[in-house]
Formats: sequence, C-alpha cells, structure tokens
Amino acid sequence: WPVVPSCLYWASRFLYERYNLPIYITENGIATVDIPDSKGNIDDSSRINYMREHLKHLNRTVNEGIPVKGYFYWSLMDNFEWQFGFTKRFGLIYVDYDTQKRTLKKSALWYKDFIASGGKTLND
Repeated sequence: WPVVPSCLYWASRFLYERYNLPIYITENGIATVDIPDSKGNIDDSSRINYMREHLKHLNRTVNEGIPVKGYFYWSLMDNFEWQFGFTKRFGLIYVDYDTQKRTLKKSALWYKDFIASGGKTLND
C-alpha cells in the first residue's frame, strides 16, 4: 500500500471545499510487524513516524481554517483483519492472541502524550 501522508491535507481540503462540512478522519493507520522484546515492550517507531507525518499534514489543514473535528487512529487494538487474519497488526495496543493480554505499544504512549499536549508534541 502506498503511504502518502499529504493525502490527509489534500483530501480534507478538497472535501471541505466541495461540501463545506466539518472533517472527521475515521480510519487512519498502518500495519507493522510488532514483536515484544524480552521485557514485553513493543517498540513500533515506524507507526509513530507514520502517525506524526500524517498528523502534520492534517495540522496544516487546521491551520488553514478547515474545521477538522476529529482524528481516529485505526485501530485501538490489534485485531482480526478479513484479508490477513491475525498476521497484520494495526493497533496501538498489542494483543497476545493466546493469553488475550493487552500491552500498550510505544505508539500508544506517544499518541497519549500528543493528545495531552494538544498537539504540541507533533514536532518532537
């Protein structure tokens, strides 16, 4: 799948100009190979980079006065994907499918800080 972070800017701008309605991004995410380290932590830096770059472009939209009312990362937890089963992991929370234990990934902690800062950590 091609990854084009600027699509959030251009699509939001086009749709707002066309329909003059507020924008909600309801599904934006990336599948990565997430493997817990020996301590059970999941360093998914590529997901953080993905989110940061997409959110920078969405922020450009907001700065131009287009009403972006919500951004929802896909998905909160790793889950079953119809095309790929359990082989692709999209979530901010790692799910051990054998035990059902949930572990916050590094991206979940980054996203938490991003939200708490009101977006000020976007360039960190």
